[in-house]
Amino acid sequence: ALRRPPPRLRPGPPLATPGAIPPLLHTVDRKSAVSAGLLAAQCERGLFQEVFPGQGAEEQLAALLEPGRPPVTAYCGFDPTADSLHVGHLPAVAALLHFQRAGHNVVAVVGGATARLGDPSGRLRAREPVAAGRVRAHARALRLGLWRLFENHRRLLWAPGPGGPGLGRAEVLDNARWLGRQPLLGFLCGAGGRLRMGTLLSRQGCRERLRSAEGMSLAEFVYPALQAYDFLHLHRRRGCRIQLGGADQMGNIMSGYEMTGTDVFGITVPLITSTTGDKLGKTAGNAVWLNRDKTSPFELYQFFVRQQDDIVEKYLKLFTFLPLEEIAHIMEMHAKEPEKWGPQKRLAAEVTKLVHGTEGLESAKRYQKITDGGVSVNGIRVTNPETVLILGQHILKNGVSLLRVGKKNYYIIKWLQL
Repeated sequence: ALRRPPPRLRPGPPLATPGAIPPLLHTVDRKSAVSAGLLAAQCERGLFQEVFPGQGAEEQLAALLEPGRPPVTAYCGFDPTADSLHVGHLPAVAALLHFQRAGHNVVAVVGGATARLGDPSGRLRAREPVAAGRVRAHARALRLGLWRLFENHRRLLWAPGPGGPGLGRAEVLDNARWLGRQPLLGFLCGAGGRLRMGTLLSRQGCRERLRSAEGMSLAEFVYPALQAYDFLHLHRRRGCRIQLGGADQMGNIMSGYEMTGTDVFGITVPLITSTTGDKLGKTAGNAVWLNRDKTSPFELYQFFVRQQDDIVEKYLKLFTFLPLEEIAHIMEMHAKEPEKWGPQKRLAAEVTKLVHGTEGLESAKRYQKITDGGVSVNGIRVTNPETVLILGQHILKNGVSLLRVGKKNYYIIKWLQL
């Protein structure tokens, strides 16, 4: 049975009047009076960036999330524009997992319906339309990927503390379940009447697209309303009070607040960018996928091992569940022994374990040992994991190979068939 939603807080700022801009978002101050609880902890990690609606929301939200209070429900949406999640999705996933670790319930919503339209946020041109069957296949793959992350976290990275909260409930849903059955007129006459045209038109992304040569289609313009309906639906059916999203989703979060009511909140998480400042993802062509068929565990591991010192501490806070004190210690040791790349290796191990489990991490480390030159066959150093063993060179004529792993581990391999 679903838990009863917690008592409603005092009303927040009033809804926007027709044609007005909604209450401004509030950038979270890490030195604010809020000194304990989930909100402060994640602000300190840099995971929670902005809270919506404006001033005062931080205090109300902190009170809602205080330890000992009834659990709340938070959700985040993932549009299936590809058949795999990628590293750019990890901050949002981590945010859900931190809510779950604090004893709250979380919902990951795969946009099997909204992906048919395409999110216009941050885009200069409309997305290419995707066939319904392909969207359904992508949605299935994303649901499996999200469940794998939840399960790996539960089995490998979660250890309840004494007297602490248990792990909250997690669900993975597809918004095609409710949006796919929503009659157009019923939607427009009901939930659609809660949104103000002036508010939608006033947002920067919408204004830029409307001024562009291509313009903006009606389907794209309606997208924020459909995503807002996700929040309304989950608020009614799951008691959902919080929507999480990337920094580029603030406009859609505002629409969700406007449609759902004043007693809900939005939180943004940072966008992950490349060294050139481009957002990591499919559109930019620089995605590091979380599906091992698209990016192997070794390639994922290598992505994080290669991170420079100026970014690795930030990533340890964003992508892992290590206590901040332990992260500080790791960085202190790194300052003394930078040649060991300790923070990078710990970061790579923690993320690979979350994404691919223990087996994936062990596989990545085996590959790493080979590329580091720690493996030789018959005295010949092997640095390429894809090396083909050659008869007479790596395999002697008597069918024997001498394998060395590291400095002290030797193995004699007898090949039964040549």
